[in-house]
Amino acid sequence: MTSQRLMISLNPDLKDWLDTEAKRQDRSAAYVAKQAIQSLKDRSEAKAQIIRDAVAEADKGFFISEDKMNDWMDSWDSEGELPPPKPDVFTS
Repeated sequence: MTSQRLMISLNPDLKDWLDTEAKRQDRSAAYVAKQAIQSLKDRSEAKAQIIRDAVAEADKGFFISEDKMNDWMDSWDSEGELPPPKPDVFTS
């Protein structure tokens, strides 16, 4: 895959941080910027997949009521901690 050049303008504080981080990593500023963009892309794609998965799960129509969820969370860090609740609301 061929690379394409990208020019960006950074405010002085961000440019100083980028230069400092590049020196800390013993890398070029371009390398650090490329890694940061790749990381943002990876996180963005992962978040989008989590949302798609959650929507698909919600489309099944099985939910946990607020009361059951609150009871479970209220039991955390107690001797009588409850197991995670199972769905008790069914829309399908």
